[in-house]
Amino acid sequence: MGKAFDIVLIVSILLSVVAIMLDSVEAIRLQFGHWLWLIEWGFTLLFTLEYGLRLICVRKPWLYARSFYGLVDLLSIIPTYLTLILPGAKYMLVIRILRVLRLFRILKLAEYVGEANVLLKALSNSRHKILVFLYTVLTLVVVFGSTLYVVEGAASGFTSIPKSVYWAIVTLTTVGYGDIAPVTPLGQFIAAAIMIMGYGIIAVPTGIYSAELVRAYTGQEHNEACATCGRNGHDFDAVYCKHCGHALDEQTSGSA
Repeated sequence: MGKAFDIVLIVSILLSVVAIMLDSVEAIRLQFGHWLWLIEWGFTLLFTLEYGLRLICVRKPWLYARSFYGLVDLLSIIPTYLTLILPGAKYMLVIRILRVLRLFRILKLAEYVGEANVLLKALSNSRHKILVFLYTVLTLVVVFGSTLYVVEGAASGFTSIPKSVYWAIVTLTTVGYGDIAPVTPLGQFIAAAIMIMGYGIIAVPTGIYSAELVRAYTGQEHNEACATCGRNGHDFDAVYCKHCGHALDEQTSGSA
């Protein structure tokens, strides 16, 4: 019953976000504005009731209200009431999509939470290397952008160094909008070098993060406690308890 309610709540959140997005389209708003308004207020009343019930049911309401999810819940219902005073505030309701993050906590999907923790641990361990890499990339785009500003000039669209740096970022990330393009042979040569370098720019942080991810997986401890002695903290690939020798997977197979 609890999981069914959580699924209904998550679907309601997604539908309310879709309703807000549709309401921002003028043609749809002119034709279905009244229905969208009713739908939005229906969702708002539902989420207000849910927020109130959470405050009543939790042991420490003030602690929940100040938590991340508590603040998100509050911010997801306030904008609708603000529309009575400030009509433009309703588009703040897109913040409701943040509430879908509850999926990992409410449904008690331990395996997904565990995987998320491993991903976050790998990202945290690689943050210094990635920051150094991003600093190097930032230096390169400033150098390349300034160079193109000198080589090409305003005639080719490089009217300022910031705009030239913007072009360097777009080119280095292999996006290539095409709104600005070098026309001189030297400028085109530099642009070609930046494009080739862009593939390496994508590969380097991926390799750094992948290495930390593998290290996080191999260093992960066994989450299950031994059914015989109750000890936990076993190696990730452990089959038997290192304290009493009992098979760790017997409790899983026995309870299945």
